[in-house]
Amino acid sequence: MKRHLRNVTWILWTATAAAGAQEVPSDRVSVAFSDPTRPGTLRASLISGGITVKGYAGKEVVVEARARAGKRGPDTRADGLKRITNVATGLTVEEDANVMKVGAASHSRTIDLVIQVPLKTSLVLKCVNGGDIKVEQVEGDLEVSNTNGAVTLTSISGSAIAHALNENVVVTFVKVQPGKAMSFSSLNGDVDVTFPPDLKANLALKSDQGEIYSDFEIGPDPAARKPVVEDGRGKGGGYRVKIDKTFYGSVNGGGPEMSFKTFNGDIFIRKAK
Repeated sequence: MKRHLRNVTWILWTATAAAGAQEVPSDRVSVAFSDPTRPGTLRASLISGGITVKGYAGKEVVVEARARAGKRGPDTRADGLKRITNVATGLTVEEDANVMKVGAASHSRTIDLVIQVPLKTSLVLKCVNGGDIKVEQVEGDLEVSNTNGAVTLTSISGSAIAHALNENVVVTFVKVQPGKAMSFSSLNGDVDVTFPPDLKANLALKSDQGEIYSDFEIGPDPAARKPVVEDGRGKGGGYRVKIDKTFYGSVNGGGPEMSFKTFNGDIFIRKAK
């Protein structure tokens, strides 16, 4: 059953009442997970806008949504009239079984979400247009995807699957969850990930149009680059033997598989100082 969000009416009224004093007021709610004694999961998605998530020492999730000012020119039919800007965000927050879903009416306008979560919280974040995804000081399993914006994960602990189609992916780990596979990818951007020095992993690295750099000692694994025979029957017969362009190697004796891919960018795998 979805939980009713306490204090929502009062909090939203406060933001609206302050509209006269603020150029662009925000909608703000504070919600607790069903069971605050165990880590929860936050899921947030936007069609147009950016998402920023920060870990803090509290127990509730604090969500602030703000609409960006519109850029449309004035309608000539409105000559002599004052424009009334609609700053409503259509913010929605649903909580069920320690999973919290956050969204906003970003189909018609650009909305930015700034969210504070308990330090131990798993995240599933998605954006399409108009903003970046930024996460800071969160411990958990992170799944982050952005189509036309960057992904920046700073001082995180746990595991991550991070993808930015047309921008950079930059990730800095404080601690890595042992035994957890991870993936970092972009099509038209760099992939830049910093790990603790004691990282143990098997790496799969592929950059079609760029270079790969690291200050870890990465031992190559030639056995992983096995030829693949593609059967040509049904296309006039014959076959093709193909060896993938992926570089396979290991760090500190190997461990869970970690994939790094980009097409038009470079890959940087850094050792934290």
